[in-house]
Amino acid sequence: MSKLFGFKLPDPGAGKASKSIVSPVPPTDEDKSDFYLSSGFYGQYVDIEGVYKSEQDLIRRYREMCLHPECDSAIEDIVNEAIVSDLNDSPVQVELSNLPASDKLKDLIREEFQNIKNMMNFDRKAHEIFRNWYIDGRVFYHKVIDLKDPSAGIQDIRYIDPLKIRLVRKQEKGGPNSQSPFNVARSGNDPSDPENYKAPEVEEYYLYDPNSSQKNGGGIYPNSNAKGAVKISKDAIVFVTSGLVDRNKQTILSYLHKAIKALNQLRMVEDSLVIYRLSRAPERRIFYIDVGNLPKVKAEQYLRDVMNRYRNKLVYNANTGEIRDDKKHMAMLEDFWLPRREGGRGTEITTLPGGQNLGELADVDYFQTKLYKSLNVPSSRLDSSGGFNLGRSSEILRDELKFTKFVGRLRKRFSGMFNDMLKTQLILKNIITADDWQELEDHIQYDYLYDNHFSDLKENELLNEQLGVIAAMEPYMGKYFSAQYVRNKILKQTETEIIEMDEQIEKEIKDGILPDPNAPVDPNTGLPIDPNADPMSLGEPINDPDLAQQEKAVEAPEGGEI
Repeated sequence: MSKLFGFKLPDPGAGKASKSIVSPVPPTDEDKSDFYLSSGFYGQYVDIEGVYKSEQDLIRRYREMCLHPECDSAIEDIVNEAIVSDLNDSPVQVELSNLPASDKLKDLIREEFQNIKNMMNFDRKAHEIFRNWYIDGRVFYHKVIDLKDPSAGIQDIRYIDPLKIRLVRKQEKGGPNSQSPFNVARSGNDPSDPENYKAPEVEEYYLYDPNSSQKNGGGIYPNSNAKGAVKISKDAIVFVTSGLVDRNKQTILSYLHKAIKALNQLRMVEDSLVIYRLSRAPERRIFYIDVGNLPKVKAEQYLRDVMNRYRNKLVYNANTGEIRDDKKHMAMLEDFWLPRREGGRGTEITTLPGGQNLGELADVDYFQTKLYKSLNVPSSRLDSSGGFNLGRSSEILRDELKFTKFVGRLRKRFSGMFNDMLKTQLILKNIITADDWQELEDHIQYDYLYDNHFSDLKENELLNEQLGVIAAMEPYMGKYFSAQYVRNKILKQTETEIIEMDEQIEKEIKDGILPDPNAPVDPNTGLPIDPNADPMSLGEPINDPDLAQQEKAVEAPEGGEI
């Protein structure tokens, strides 16, 4: 190996790593590209509808789309809304409040989730990881473990380019899906006999080929016969998709797929607008030259002589800084010289005006708005002059609420990556079993930092309205309305929420956090009476005759009877 220029920092894990920790995937950063094009000739054609031949062609098209300014701006709006970077908090935390487990198990799950984020460096690369998943419509990670000590858990998590890996499903020959009756009879799997029917075995694995993206310009998917291709167990790979599938072609799609046509139309409109402006912007002159009764040949010669005599074309040479007169060639954007026969008007010079509607951008704005709508981003965000409003929910656009729900669905789908890694980590470390995971999986949620204030404002305003209605109903509670009716109809609490709320209130009253509403109240202070307090300090009346006699003497008027 040749000596490298510069220096190399020592690897902190070089001496600690075990030789049994093996991965066919080289360490790469998902925010860097290791894709190289081979030399050759490539043709281009206009494809408005988004026709594709393979998933690799589709992924490459998605990556080209995100380089367009308008498309990149819309993607950034989505990613910035889903992944919020904060100086103090992590973009995502595991939420275990609904998990039916002990506090010790919850602490272990939180610890392992933090270890997974550390191996992915998620706090620093969350934006790039989510952006890659959103653009490609899928993400692959290899979970590297120590083969000699699997109980140590995941040792490394490595990103895999979707162009280099694919999922393979193989079904045994002669299964019930075979169209040949001979195969069905030979295998003994007759679907009409459910008692003796045996489902065919399906083999699933991932095929990883590190050189697949360099073959024929990246147009071939990984092939099992290719040199260097590796079969990887399904449990060793994290595979999370966008959830969108083309059922006709059985192809995974990205959320960018709906924007292919809108983006291509926007590009063509912008290109045609530039060409139109370049050709119609200059104002040109038209010279009508009177050639009299001259023959055609002499008339053309006379016209050229007049052109050369009066035509002036100054050209600036940027290389030398000189200005020279170049009047040998006539361009389409310059003046027009037209002959005119005797009997018509004489020599005349008129002006051909430039385009009058060069400032019209209605068609460009239309396709920009269509592009944003195809990406589920509110078109109001195109207007940079609009300010940010934190007013009432009536002032919030409906598109923003729809956008918030769309981002929530994206987060829910993206969280499948954490679920897969956390499942592997907990089972390998014998913290839980595979059966336990089936019961706990639905109760493990992920709490993302939220930067959209619209939903918070909507919930707060709704709660204020509900409390106002309850305050107005309070004089009629116990007469026309029951507490159960108020909690069900006004606060919209479910039976489970009512039971949980009652238990929490009872516990807080017992712990002294909240006062007991049924406790006796001190008439002087209006505060609940402590049963262990001194009666002298409670403001109770004292039966003292002398003191009562003195109070009457003070209250009696002058000259009155005591």
